[in-house]
Amino acid sequence: MRIKVLAFAGSPRRHGNSEALLDWVLDAMQKEEDADIEKVILVDADINPCRGCNACETLNRCVQRDGMDTLHDKIIDADLIILSAPIYCMGICSQAKALIDRFQVFRSRKYVLKLPIVPPERKGKRIGIFLSSAGQNWDHVFNGALPTVKCFFHVIDVRDKDIHYLMVNGVDEKGAILKHPSAQRDARLLAHEVITDIRARLAG
Repeated sequence: MRIKVLAFAGSPRRHGNSEALLDWVLDAMQKEEDADIEKVILVDADINPCRGCNACETLNRCVQRDGMDTLHDKIIDADLIILSAPIYCMGICSQAKALIDRFQVFRSRKYVLKLPIVPPERKGKRIGIFLSSAGQNWDHVFNGALPTVKCFFHVIDVRDKDIHYLMVNGVDEKGAILKHPSAQRDARLLAHEVITDIRARLAG
């Protein structure tokens, strides 16, 4: 069975520290013969901000026609969803937040319309990964982003216990993560761990 991996590179700065984490994870996964990987660059994805109109609470879809049209079904179909995004001003960067806000359609479907996001047989089989970098060395620098990230995964039926995190602080300038003593190794180990886990889930 093929493993569908959908990865979002959320940073407005291409090939920076958070995208390096993502590329290390994806490079390791690409070595697995059963992984189908798609990487989405959010700055090129034509995703508008949520309008807050709540039309999705009755229409079961967004009224906007943009890049989310093509991503909608891919988000539902993916077995593994990865979001990489840096921390800006103690929260997730705006490009990633715009994507998360557009998940309002899934929230409406799940909690207002009481409709399934994935078929019953796929519940409990999806996994999420959040990859992030921050320039500050503070231990609490990622705290503001975590509730937002959990919301992102919850509304598409990825449980708390099925979300994996790799967050690296103290890497500010572009390329600083390349000098980090363990980031690349940790990313590759995480990729192997998650692919092994999801392969077993899908087989079961």
